[in-house]
Amino acid sequence: MAASIAYGSANLQFHDRGSWQPSLFSRVISQNCSPKFPRSRGVSTSLQIKRYRYPIGETRRLFQTIITSCIRDDSTKYYDFSVIGSGVAGLRYALEVAKHGNVAIITKAEPHESNTNYAQGGVSAVLCPSDSVESHMQDTIVAGAYLCDEETVRVVCTEGPERIRELIAMGASFDHGEDGNLHLAREGGHSHHRIVHSADMTGREIERALLKAIENDPNITVFKHHFAIDLLTSQDGSEMVCHGVDTMNTETRKVVRFISKVTLLASGGAGHIYPSTTNPPVATGDGIAMAHRAQAVISNMEFVQFHPTALADEGLPITRTKARENAFLITEAVRGDGGLLYNLDMERFMPMYDERAELAPRDVVARSIDDQLKKRNENYVLLDISHKASDRILSHFPNIAAECLKYGLDITRDPIPVVPAAHYMCGGVRAGLQGETNVRGLYVAGEVACTGLHGANRLASNSLLEALVFARRAVKPSIEHMKGSHIDQSVSRWWDPPVVPMQLGSSILNKVIRRTKEVRKELQSIMWEYVGIVRSTTRLMAAEQRIGELELEWEAYLFQQGWEPTMVGLEACEMRNLFCCAKLVVSSALTRHESRGLHYTIDFPHVNEQSRLPTIIFPCSTMNRTWSSRQLHKQQIC
Repeated sequence: MAASIAYGSANLQFHDRGSWQPSLFSRVISQNCSPKFPRSRGVSTSLQIKRYRYPIGETRRLFQTIITSCIRDDSTKYYDFSVIGSGVAGLRYALEVAKHGNVAIITKAEPHESNTNYAQGGVSAVLCPSDSVESHMQDTIVAGAYLCDEETVRVVCTEGPERIRELIAMGASFDHGEDGNLHLAREGGHSHHRIVHSADMTGREIERALLKAIENDPNITVFKHHFAIDLLTSQDGSEMVCHGVDTMNTETRKVVRFISKVTLLASGGAGHIYPSTTNPPVATGDGIAMAHRAQAVISNMEFVQFHPTALADEGLPITRTKARENAFLITEAVRGDGGLLYNLDMERFMPMYDERAELAPRDVVARSIDDQLKKRNENYVLLDISHKASDRILSHFPNIAAECLKYGLDITRDPIPVVPAAHYMCGGVRAGLQGETNVRGLYVAGEVACTGLHGANRLASNSLLEALVFARRAVKPSIEHMKGSHIDQSVSRWWDPPVVPMQLGSSILNKVIRRTKEVRKELQSIMWEYVGIVRSTTRLMAAEQRIGELELEWEAYLFQQGWEPTMVGLEACEMRNLFCCAKLVVSSALTRHESRGLHYTIDFPHVNEQSRLPTIIFPCSTMNRTWSSRQLHKQQIC
């Protein structure tokens, strides 16, 4: 999948209207456009050092859609702004741009079903006089294994406090101490107490406040149960331009096309490429995959954060009768509040791995737990907070206490069985300081974006902060782009529409869905076994080959059943996105010949300062021939 790599400066320089260029040298993966995976044939060992320049037009033209034919279509909707995703990034952005135009929020399930809603710990921000922006920056950069973009880190840490104050002004309720000030918690990797929280349900409270504001805004329409299929793009000289998105209403099974002047991608992460993840079922990498197919630049996909402490159901006194759709998170704040990790012999092990012990960054703690489990042939470790006062535990962690109590475990007396689970994608769609991408008219914010803040490992509670900051930073350029754009309603006829395959019949569709679910489990198993917390070149190459074979086998099955390239279904589209993201992770991991942050490989166990660069995946000029790797509709060439 990777044909060449170049090393150099870690920064991309972004310019007006989403254009960008590499600064000096960058670690680059140029997409190979064959349906097979060249790295499995040994290409990974052949590296080329070269200067890479992406073509950029000398002038910027305001986008105006001009077309001769016009056929009205009730299945096409026209908005100034389309927002894909209803987490904190999408909602916060929508509330601001709605002051300047009409907004469609397109969300895959119910509006509250997002990674934001499952965020327990809180939002980090410098709100204490003894704390400082410089300290927050240093903690972020250290946790990110010095791969963070320093300018991005400074922007986020500086603007973060104001974003928190805006949430409070909108009605978000955070915990306060006895002195009346905000109660600031501390989490792993932080040198100060700076985590603003609402017990252990912070994300849910932020989501509640934002959704309430959305409901009261007449310029915003929420389209729930609309699955985003592909971005609508055209070529304008050397640039790709985004004009909106095709979606499928998963309740009516009808395709709905959204044409918009500006599109914000805020669709979250891709946790479900792994069998166990804290992410909700909607996190299937749809945004990253769509952007990749639309030829957006992707970066740092090798850095998958495994949360060290997800609830291990098999260690609970009362066994669950039904498997979870997603792992239950035990927030970082439990360790920040004094929780200690033990193996099953009640031996505390973290001091053996890191002097910061339980307060070490997540990558260190996850690898330490993984090492304990493998050495001892055990399935979980124990996290104990019971030495703290019961009322303190119950007031800080009511949601965790209630969940554990359902299965006979009292966290005020008993240790919690925990195991690492896939949690957060530090990589994603490459973004500039205003959320712009190399695709004109397309902006990104939240987990789907790679802004450079997290580097090789996200510092605890920096994710909601990043989403808030970049959602606001994307507003100004989005409004400017919107005001300089014009949409003729006949633009919808530029692209062939996707087709819902009802004509195949329920029997065949059910067979396709069953096989797709089996393939999904096979992919997840490959990713956990070969692309987990500890990696090796041999295992990564094996994963790449197996994933490629599995993808081609699955596609062949679909087409044998009468599936056609323009057909769409929820399960099938999620599957193609999972394949895409899994391949991006593996390809990126194979190019990094060092161990840094979340990427640890036994073949290159040490940090190599010459490799302290982001991994950048540029799009190929022609899309892959496989169904999974191309946009479903025909691209319009201007």
